[in-house]
Amino acid sequence: MSNVEVLSKLEEIVGKDFASNSPEELFIYSQDPGVSHPRPVDFVAMPETVEEVQQIVRIANEEKIPIIPMGGGMTLSGLVIPVKGGIVLDMKRMDKIIEINETSRYALVEAGVTSGQIISYLNEKYPDLRAPFPDAPPSITLAGNALIHGSGYLSQKYGDHGAMINGLEVVLANGEVLKVGSCAMSKYWFTRGPIPDLVGLFTSAFGTMGIVTKLSIKLFPKPKFRDIVIGLIKDLDTIPELVLNLTKTDIPEDLMVALAEKPDFMKGYAILMLYINGDTQEELASKTKILKKMYRKNKATFMKMPPKYYDIFLEQPQFAAKAADFRKGGGFEYVGSFMPLEKIPEAIEIARDISLKYGIVPTQVSRIIGRGHAVMFAASYSFNRADPEDMEKARKALHETNEMVLNLGGLPWKAELGGQKLMIEKMDPNYKMLLKTIRNIVDPNGIMNPGNWEV
Repeated sequence: MSNVEVLSKLEEIVGKDFASNSPEELFIYSQDPGVSHPRPVDFVAMPETVEEVQQIVRIANEEKIPIIPMGGGMTLSGLVIPVKGGIVLDMKRMDKIIEINETSRYALVEAGVTSGQIISYLNEKYPDLRAPFPDAPPSITLAGNALIHGSGYLSQKYGDHGAMINGLEVVLANGEVLKVGSCAMSKYWFTRGPIPDLVGLFTSAFGTMGIVTKLSIKLFPKPKFRDIVIGLIKDLDTIPELVLNLTKTDIPEDLMVALAEKPDFMKGYAILMLYINGDTQEELASKTKILKKMYRKNKATFMKMPPKYYDIFLEQPQFAAKAADFRKGGGFEYVGSFMPLEKIPEAIEIARDISLKYGIVPTQVSRIIGRGHAVMFAASYSFNRADPEDMEKARKALHETNEMVLNLGGLPWKAELGGQKLMIEKMDPNYKMLLKTIRNIVDPNGIMNPGNWEV
């Protein structure tokens, strides 16, 4: 089938306004805000229904055309830039909030629903409920974030956001629709067990196993008040014990440790950002008093947040680029990773050295996941998008950080192609064999975001 015929088929399915192969419209799909090299895109299509997704996937499978699903396009690490060309499936039109179950506390949404959309919807109609979302612009999609094991608000108490998925509707490479989780046999999308848990087959798979069209995500009670209690840490080696002691209590809603040379009050310290909540101001004051004492006992210093930063750090969602983009030219990327808590001091020091080696302002953040069972450690590297040499320095810093993460026993998170290659080299041989076998079964023609997780 020629390109003209493929475009005609896509236009028949989604409408002429929602399919294109024009270079000026494909340009934004050929790159992302990170340092991955641009790659050519052949077509873009914006389906509105699962039936339209099925029809597009069937054409792609018959013609062996690569197909790449895209949510908000904010992953930074090139996961939705086609490695081998093909059709980018932009899911933004699939933006329906299908159901909010107040009693079982879940939201059933289409794949294009954004964090800003669900925040506004819950605030208006269900003010006592809230959804998990990351430190990212409100254009990030709930599905996109959860499917890459994203972390953010509520992760300290409840785990990464991938663990909060109850069920999925997925279009497989042959165009068939699959449901996993309780929805496979119940009208309620409330849990993913006690049946064989196939949800994990589609998390952190980067679209290589299928295209998610619906997702059920857990919701949580929303307290009336929220505050931040800051601590300054001089000795990085005290971080693991301090975090352990804090997570033994039921006080922190979220907990992060950040290290940066800017703003000035952070220089020379790791800053502990501990979020608390309550139904009264008196409850917040009581929790703050307890935390001050714990800080002192664990060699941390309580600090009152400077007023000009208070609203920024309490903002929901918080735009992470505000805290990481120190370069002219407006670019930054980071190696996110899941790391054992005990390795955080060492990771901070090595990432700081890598930053200084390439002339980048050192910036790291460690977000505690599941009361300390894991830590999402991220080292950010800003760069000037108009300076190829500066971008290459950032790429080298990212590569060295990926190597550091693996050497310390961590796992790079939402890794770019180079990071994926390092991870595959490190994998247990039988894990690799099983991964390859499953991919060959579900996608025998190799059309699902090829180039990613290629064993």
